[in-house]
Amino acid sequence: MSEIRHDTVQANGIRLHVAQCGDPAARPLVLLHGWPEFWLTWQPLMRRLADRFRLIAPDLRGFGNSDKPDPGPSAHATAAVHAEDLLALLDALALPRAGVVAHDVGAAVMQVAARSTPDRFAGLFLFDCPYPGMGGRFAAPDHLQEIWYQSFHQLPMAAELVGSSRAAARAYFGHFLRHWSAGNPHAFDEVLEAWVDNFLAPGNLQGGFNWYIANWPSRLAVIKGETPALPRITVPSCVRWGALDPILKAEWIDRLDEHFADLDAQVFEGLGHFPHREDPDRTAAEVATFFDRIWPR
Repeated sequence: MSEIRHDTVQANGIRLHVAQCGDPAARPLVLLHGWPEFWLTWQPLMRRLADRFRLIAPDLRGFGNSDKPDPGPSAHATAAVHAEDLLALLDALALPRAGVVAHDVGAAVMQVAARSTPDRFAGLFLFDCPYPGMGGRFAAPDHLQEIWYQSFHQLPMAAELVGSSRAAARAYFGHFLRHWSAGNPHAFDEVLEAWVDNFLAPGNLQGGFNWYIANWPSRLAVIKGETPALPRITVPSCVRWGALDPILKAEWIDRLDEHFADLDAQVFEGLGHFPHREDPDRTAAEVATFFDRIWPR
């Protein structure tokens, strides 16, 4: 693999940390992480795709080594704001068009960006994709035990509690990384301490929690079935959804075609919430096959 380079890019009034590898002249793919993640979640995929793409993995605002402009609990970092960051990043990197691989939070952000400026994106590859079609199923009684953390993250004391000790942070993030990696619970074992280091860095706990604060109204609208009608995304899209994902259930794939006009959607058998970490060989092959089909070299 070509060496991973780390840069700081000024975009939308903040500094975004960006990890990059691959041939600068190759097709650019932007990799957008979820929670609880940062750029390092993509390293296994970057290793496997660097021979054919330029890989660009930013830390979203509030995460990793990117700026945390809101030091305390804040409702500012909505999906629309993150989408503005992404478009500004493409401009700063002089990329008129890019492909995107996104997961969880990143997949939600990408839907906003793809609707607003579809011409900027060659294609979308989304893992385990939150979208309005999940509806009230997200808060069904048998799912409430899985979504407790989203309410917890609303509390002003949440970051203080999780960050009260290294042991507390390790227990908290270790739980999600193991439980949600249902196809390979050891997928993050070798990097768990790096995860703890990352989220214990100043501002990173609250920065991640602010995603849930900012998007609480839109999440409630989805649950209540009150999301306004949205145009279908026209950018060619591929969704691979882990069959064993306990937080975003694979059966919710059923209404994706109401939101994506050009869609290839399949369940990923044997994998959970983090396909890109649980089986990077398989997921890298899927990503390469999709982009080679819609955006040949």
